[in-house]
Amino acid sequence: MISLKKIEPLTTDYLESLGFVWHTDSDESPYISDELVVISEADAEAYYEAANTLYDMFVEAGEYVIENNLFHEIGIPFNLVEIIKESWENDVHWHLYGRFDLAGGIDGKPIKLIEFNADTPTALFETAIIQWAMLKQNGLEEAQQFNALYEALLENFKRLVTLEEDVTTFEARYEGWEFLFTSIRGNAEEENTVRLLQHIATEAGYTTQFAYIDEIEFSAEEGIFYNDKQYELWFKLIPWEDIALEESDLAMLLTNIIKNQKAIIFNPAYTLLFQSKGILKILWDLYPNHPLLLESSFEPLQGQKQVSKPLFGREGGNVTILDEKGQKVEEIGGEYGKHKMLYQAYTELPTDSHGSSYQAGVFYAYEACGLGFRKGGKILDNMSKFVGHIVR
Repeated sequence: MISLKKIEPLTTDYLESLGFVWHTDSDESPYISDELVVISEADAEAYYEAANTLYDMFVEAGEYVIENNLFHEIGIPFNLVEIIKESWENDVHWHLYGRFDLAGGIDGKPIKLIEFNADTPTALFETAIIQWAMLKQNGLEEAQQFNALYEALLENFKRLVTLEEDVTTFEARYEGWEFLFTSIRGNAEEENTVRLLQHIATEAGYTTQFAYIDEIEFSAEEGIFYNDKQYELWFKLIPWEDIALEESDLAMLLTNIIKNQKAIIFNPAYTLLFQSKGILKILWDLYPNHPLLLESSFEPLQGQKQVSKPLFGREGGNVTILDEKGQKVEEIGGEYGKHKMLYQAYTELPTDSHGSSYQAGVFYAYEACGLGFRKGGKILDNMSKFVGHIVR
C-alpha cells in the first residue's frame, strides 16, 4: 500500500508565476496532487539503480536492432532508418533526456519496466520544478527528494560540447554554439517545457533562441535557419514518428541535414528505437526473465493476464488489459490503433487506500536523476494526476 503525506496544495497563481499553466484538468480538477508519495532511501536507490541498468540494456538492444536490420519489426518508419543510423554512429548526437515508466519499487516490491519515453517525455516541468516547490512551500526539507533533474540537464547540455563525463572544460569550448528551441503553436504545456529547457541551456552558457516550428526554414545543403540565422543545435519537442508519418518531406530534409553535418538534433533520431514499444520485445529476447523486465511479444501471451498496447502511443491511448483467456478487462480508446501491437505481461501498480494506481517515472539524463509519480486507474490516461514524493 502506498504511504502518502498530505500537503497544502500550490495555488494556481503561484503555479502560473512559475510558468506552469496546465494545472487544471478538463473536468476542472487539479492536475497536481495535494499529497506526496513517501518512499525510503532504499526505494530511491533501487529506482536509481534500475534506471541506470535499464539504459545500458536499451543501448544493447538498439545496437542489436541496427546490426540485424529489425527496424520494420519494431515499427520504425522506413524514411527514418537512415537518419537513425547516422545519429547512432556519431557521438555528437547526444541523448539529452528520457523517462522510464516503472511499476513497483515501493516498500521493496520488485521494479518492472513498463516502457521508456525516450524521445519526447512529458512531466519534465512537474518533476524538476513543481515537486521541489511543493516541499519548499510546505516548509519541508527540499533535499528530501530523489530529484537532481535540473542539475543533470544543466550538465548534460555541457556534455553536448565536451562529449565527456567531466564538464569542467566546457566553458572554454562553447563559444559560437547557437541553440534553437522549438515547439508547435497552441500547446502551452509543450511550449513552456521547451522554454524551461531553453532556460537551462542558457544557464549552461549557450546563446539560445525560441521559435515555433512553422517559423523555421530547412535546407538539405545549408541546415536549419530562423530569421536568416543558421543554428547548428536544434531541440524539438516533436515526436520523430510524427515527423516520419505526417511530415515526410521534413524527414528527408533532416536526414540530409544530418548527413551533411549541418546541424545536431535533440533528442537524436535513434531515440525512436527506444521510444518504440517494440524494443520491449527485443529486450525480452536479449534478457529473458530479467528481474526488471516483463515478458513481451508481438503475439498474445498464452494463459496469462497481459496488456496490449500500440508500438507508438501516448496517455494510454488504445491500451487494453486482457485476462488469462484473452478477454478484455479494461481498455481506453484512442488514435493509435493503426500501429502494430505489443503484448506485455500484466503487473499490478502500487495502490493507495482509495484504489488509485501509482506509476513511477524516473528521468534519465546521463544517469538516473529524478523521480515523480502519476496517479490514476489501472490504465493511466490523460486524466492521471502528477504526484510528488518525499524520501524519509
